[in-house]
Amino acid sequence: MYIKNINLISYRNYEILQLKLEKSVNVFIGDNAQGKTNILEAIYYGAFAKSHRTSKDRELINWTKDKAYISLLVGKNRLDKKIDINILRDGKKAIKVNNIKINKIGELFGTFNVVMFSPEDLKVVKEAPSLRRRLLDMELSQLNSKYYFNLVQYNKILDERNVLLKSKNFNIDVLDVYDIQLIEYADYIISKRLEYINKINFYGSDIHNEITSGKEKIKFKYSCTINLDDYKNNYYKKLKDNILRDRDKGITSVGPHRDDFNVFINDIDTKIFGSQGQQRTSILTMKFSSMKIIKETTGEYPVLLLDDVLSELDNNRKRYILSSIHDIQTIITCTGIDDLRYYLDDKAKIFNVLNGQILN
Repeated sequence: MYIKNINLISYRNYEILQLKLEKSVNVFIGDNAQGKTNILEAIYYGAFAKSHRTSKDRELINWTKDKAYISLLVGKNRLDKKIDINILRDGKKAIKVNNIKINKIGELFGTFNVVMFSPEDLKVVKEAPSLRRRLLDMELSQLNSKYYFNLVQYNKILDERNVLLKSKNFNIDVLDVYDIQLIEYADYIISKRLEYINKINFYGSDIHNEITSGKEKIKFKYSCTINLDDYKNNYYKKLKDNILRDRDKGITSVGPHRDDFNVFINDIDTKIFGSQGQQRTSILTMKFSSMKIIKETTGEYPVLLLDDVLSELDNNRKRYILSSIHDIQTIITCTGIDDLRYYLDDKAKIFNVLNGQILN
């Protein structure tokens, strides 16, 4: 799949933007704070109806306007998709796919697939487990609508359970009803997360081996708060064992919302002992593995977004990326093109960005 056209109105520092993109490589060049990343953010928003940079949609709207507009025309093997999104300052959004209104965000997922690689991704390895869970959930949700449904339901029941735990009118029988529902949704979530980690390992082994010239072996390991053998019964028992502690803290202390995954390079935990180069390589391995999983699942490669990351990578990592994107629409932001010229063919399209304007 690939983006044919992108139109923006009152989106961040773009008053009006109309672009036709090349099917292969598109490079946006400019100094910092000119609007390069805003274009990638708008594309990402077209896939997930959320930004990768902020949870506040009103920040996406030009400060002089009341709403912003994103339109993407996406070419696909079977049927092209036109995605239109209006973002309102009151936090609401209106989404249409091929002029049909989308009532739930989950209905948008999978319409258009993207994989983004940005400097902020280093936090996935280095920082809190919530970032790694979010990565798993986003990747799985765009591939599997049933996963997204189970995740939404799980979080809804979890919130209700936590309210009950804090309530003065605590009722053990009502808690048991929540627990049974929680376990059913959790079981599906865990099964799909484990499948995904297995696929990341399958593809990631060869990818990482190639990037590091065989010097490193990578392994992704899921860390579960519940014993995976006989998961449902173990989860139920754990919830009962933790009732007093959960009541005291007012939260549910175990479950998929507390799980994590770890990255090991040569059997060493990358989060704790890995160099910054190794941490970047592990993220790169995950992203390219994700692309292969999307191709395996949908029959098409996603659009690859590279937000100012090439300057952060050494020559081996940079060479791997740029030699692997020939069949993939890739959108790159950077401050200069010198390091790219060797890898770009005559089909690549170059855009110069200056203060919210595209200069060709």
